[in-house]
Amino acid sequence: MENSDEIDRARAAKRGSPFLNTPQAAAYLGISIRLLLKYRRNGGGPIFRRHCRFIQYHIDDLNAWSEANSGRAFRR
Repeated sequence: MENSDEIDRARAAKRGSPFLNTPQAAAYLGISIRLLLKYRRNGGGPIFRRHCRFIQYHIDDLNAWSEANSGRAFRR
């Protein structure tokens, strides 16, 4: 039997793709595209996937990264 979280996630995926491109992911996180690109280049950002030539971020990975890094002081 599936739990309600899995069912909710499946319903959300049916409405649209759970993957976001770089500008969408940056907006979702509330950071600039440039900062997200810097995190990706330096290895400190959220997990991303390469689909053919496209970089995609899964919403679950963005949420996990945000939760893991909340309250942490960012170095510039």
